[in-house]
Amino acid sequence: MMAFRYLRARRQEGFISVIAWFSLLGIALGVATLIIVMSVMNGFRQELLSRILGLNGHMSVYGAAGRMENYDPLAARLKKLPGVVSVSPMIEGQVMVTARNVAQGAVVRALNPDDLRGREIISSNLQSGSLENFGGKDGLVIGDRLARKMGVAVGDKITLISPKGSVTAFGTVPRLKAYRIAATFQIGMFEYDSSFIFMPIEAAQLYFKLPGAITNLEIFIENPDNAPGMVRTVSREAGATFRVHDWQRANASFFNAIQVERNVMFLILTLIIVVAAFNVISSMIMLVKDKGRDIAILRTMGATRGSIMRIFFIAGASIGTIGTMAGFGLGLSFAQNIESIRQWIQGLTGSELFAAEIYFLSQLPAIVDFGEVIAIVSMGLVLSFLATIYPSWRAARLDPAEALRYE
Repeated sequence: MMAFRYLRARRQEGFISVIAWFSLLGIALGVATLIIVMSVMNGFRQELLSRILGLNGHMSVYGAAGRMENYDPLAARLKKLPGVVSVSPMIEGQVMVTARNVAQGAVVRALNPDDLRGREIISSNLQSGSLENFGGKDGLVIGDRLARKMGVAVGDKITLISPKGSVTAFGTVPRLKAYRIAATFQIGMFEYDSSFIFMPIEAAQLYFKLPGAITNLEIFIENPDNAPGMVRTVSREAGATFRVHDWQRANASFFNAIQVERNVMFLILTLIIVVAAFNVISSMIMLVKDKGRDIAILRTMGATRGSIMRIFFIAGASIGTIGTMAGFGLGLSFAQNIESIRQWIQGLTGSELFAAEIYFLSQLPAIVDFGEVIAIVSMGLVLSFLATIYPSWRAARLDPAEALRYE
């Protein structure tokens, strides 16, 4: 009762109350910001990971000189390995796409029609058309952003130009061939939606002049995190003439950069809570100084040093606890509705806050990790409690005679 009474300052103590309120606000904002940023970083990593692993194999086996012939026996052996889900032959190459006087570079990935239909990230994110029309020698599936940029739709034709041309008596002539668009997809990752083209593998073997050959085998396994450990097993089964790469090695710099940024953001935002904790210390020290006469009277009436310490500890801890709980509620509600808030702010300001060209994703993701949230809330409470120890100890050590003499 006395601790909360001291927090409700009278008119002449208004400045102390203002500092206490700012301390509470600082802790709340620090905890909320930390929860929001960590959730966004978790969502950003998870969304990128799900799209990269949904579209690309967990491991890839490459042949010598960029081509693999007689690959079916090897694919059958690899599929029998423990933990392997599927093995897909693939041809990958770079081309120039032209249509309606627009040209752009793109990546062609050739798969068997059944393998492409088995990629759920593609089959469940079709914008137009159907995968039933994917096949033959001229049916393509392209990204929706690429189609819009080229000004084409399902049923239209685009021309692919290969940089590796055909050698003639008049020199090297680029290979040109027109293909029909069977379907468009949008998986929400800018790089894939704006530059990926899927082609039937038979058509790609004709276009890239790889009769009966492919460029690599894509392997999907049960647990993607086990890919680095399975590289040696796959390499032993494939033989010394083949190279094996896992998804972590292929995207190591990308995910390392995200992890470093996440750790740095955590350290920087933790300083907000630390600064707010120092504000708690300063406000409590000023409160102890202002209540010196009251402490002296309580001591002369029989209050022990322990009870005085408890009064001021509860007063300071209340600021930290209320601030941390307020930040917890604010951060959690903000993180769970961050995409709606982004859309509202964009509509209000008329500016784009999350450009897909820069951040690779078309939506702002957020995944709340309750283990991290508990750690953040615990850290806020611990720092708040630590900040009240010294002012409380100072109040308990106050000499009643000295305090009443100065008063």
